[in-house]
Amino acid sequence: MTSFRPVEWNRYTITGKAQGTTYSIVYYGKDSIITKKKIDEKLMELDSSLSLYKSYSRINQFNNTAKGIVLDDHLLSVIKKALLVNKDTDGLFDITIYPLVEAWGFGKKKTNNIPDDSEILSLRNCVSSKLIELKGNYLSKKKPCVKIDLDGIAQGYSVDVLADLLEQYNINDYVIELGGEIRVKGTKKPSGEKMKIGIESPSEDEFDLQPFNEIISLNKGAVTTSGSYRKFHESNGRKITHIINPKTGFPQDNELISVTVYADDAITADAYDNALMLMGLEKALDFVEKRKNIAAYFIYRNNSGTVSTKASSAFLKLKTD
Repeated sequence: MTSFRPVEWNRYTITGKAQGTTYSIVYYGKDSIITKKKIDEKLMELDSSLSLYKSYSRINQFNNTAKGIVLDDHLLSVIKKALLVNKDTDGLFDITIYPLVEAWGFGKKKTNNIPDDSEILSLRNCVSSKLIELKGNYLSKKKPCVKIDLDGIAQGYSVDVLADLLEQYNINDYVIELGGEIRVKGTKKPSGEKMKIGIESPSEDEFDLQPFNEIISLNKGAVTTSGSYRKFHESNGRKITHIINPKTGFPQDNELISVTVYADDAITADAYDNALMLMGLEKALDFVEKRKNIAAYFIYRNNSGTVSTKASSAFLKLKTD
């Protein structure tokens, strides 16, 4: 006669700091096979490739060279995805944006000075994904002034890498959050309840955060948010958002306050959220509805000046009452 012993599920939580922000990992398993040390080692590995704040990183090696470099696996994966999304968004997502990001005060060197039109025009000559070329694992630049910034995609990729790490250890029920970018798989144990994710909700002053506006339920996929309230600074009483339009050279200036994107993986969601912010509500909603790989939730200021929301048809299916 055999006896049946139910699986004893335990809930494990790992938190820490990385990539200039915080992270939180919750997973369900029989033992604590994934440790904070393993997570931090993986995040340090990612920083060595993708971080502008590590002088020795591969991205800085590319930015500091006049011609190009051989990429490591992490940088290669991110560049490939970035170029695909650049093409799909007609250039609104562009990793060569760094000269403009720096000029507007969101790079490593901080400044509150607003660049004038002539400076923007000059810098735009260095900004275009047409100025970089990927052949195999070698990324070249056509002008020495070209520099890349992966801030709009690297954290999503990092979340996916952490998800892969957990799954290598047969952990299939988890929530990973890094800097507000989230990936989910499985359910809460032992209840089997779906994971619940809250969406940040700005107040009438769009640069202030309020309690979560919407709750969605997931058992797989990723959710990322881009918002004008997330990173900004003031100059002469003007609030300047970090979301820069690579085509105009100027910060985002439309009715959208935030865009939350759902996709199968976090690199996809993260790559699209900034581009959708730049499109404005009508074009962004139309863009999302035409694609099967993403869904989106928009917070915007309507014609009367009040804050409103709108969701794509696929995103509505994720919302809970």
